[in-house]
Amino acid sequence: MDFGIGIATSSDSWKLAQRAEELGFSHAWFYDTQMITADCFVAMGAAAMKTSRIRLGTGVLVPSNRIAAVTANAFATLNGMAPGRIDFGVGTGFSARRAMGLGAMKLGDMEEYIRVVYGLLAGETVETAIEGKQRKIRFLNPDANLINTRDPIRLHVSAYGPKSQALVGKLGAAWKTFISDVPGAMTAIDGMRRDWAAAGRAEADLYTTAWVCGCVLEPDEPADSPRAMAQAGPRAAVLLHRAADLDMEGWKNTSPVPPEVAESIEGYVELARGFEPQDARYLMNHRGHFVFVKPEERPFVTAELIRRTTFTAPEQELTQRIEALRDAGWSQFVIPITPGEERAIEDWARIKRAFG
Repeated sequence: MDFGIGIATSSDSWKLAQRAEELGFSHAWFYDTQMITADCFVAMGAAAMKTSRIRLGTGVLVPSNRIAAVTANAFATLNGMAPGRIDFGVGTGFSARRAMGLGAMKLGDMEEYIRVVYGLLAGETVETAIEGKQRKIRFLNPDANLINTRDPIRLHVSAYGPKSQALVGKLGAAWKTFISDVPGAMTAIDGMRRDWAAAGRAEADLYTTAWVCGCVLEPDEPADSPRAMAQAGPRAAVLLHRAADLDMEGWKNTSPVPPEVAESIEGYVELARGFEPQDARYLMNHRGHFVFVKPEERPFVTAELIRRTTFTAPEQELTQRIEALRDAGWSQFVIPITPGEERAIEDWARIKRAFG
């Protein structure tokens, strides 16, 4: 089983990627959320120069935010800096689009975007719409050693529903998704396996990545301790943000609300109705999204909400949960590291070592 980290992209993200490599992590995934974190390609370039083994990927890129030709060029450039160590993680958009008041993009548009990016990387002349007109484009100087289109760049698609999972199978891509608990992980991977098989793919070729937030608790440490709140709280707060988005914009909430935390969710939604400016409440709703717990939402991020949405537990229990994921066939376990809590990588490295 591979172990990776998620990085809230910053100008010095290379330091965390470098430490992850030293600790034996296989992947470093950089957030592509322009209104929330720093630019992923700039940060990945720095990490490419400071590492030699760890794979570097977008976690995840949203196609609507960059034209395909620019993305293909960025990946080819990174591939020259870290040959064969680059991954293209892509999704229809949650954090990056909602922070700008937008819902998810169309799945068909993402598929077309992927076609153009990989066509260019393959050295093809690709026809695509640019500024409302169909244009033929290709890399004109791939043999000038300015970019690297020779080494493969693996595609990882973030997919939650049956239609997006069917696309994973159609493209033969690796698959990534967020999970909150072991039962949910089992249901998710079983569904993906069905969609993979329906596409005529061999089960052995399916590469699955579980993104799991959390905190390795000390003995008797509560799930809402200051340390746990800093490390796991931002993921728990995502459930609040999703519920507020549904209330404000009508955007689909793909995260079920357990009855045990319904009161906290309802309390936050009521608070969010007063966010300013009234015509752009999403700005305040997504402030700190997946990075920190903002003071206004702290009363609603309870120990129960953290337990329900993250892997926050003592080390032995977490090891057992990850063993269950490995035995179920998950290929990679990714733990995001929140800014200011870089020390958490040492805790998760201890757990990783238990798996050899």
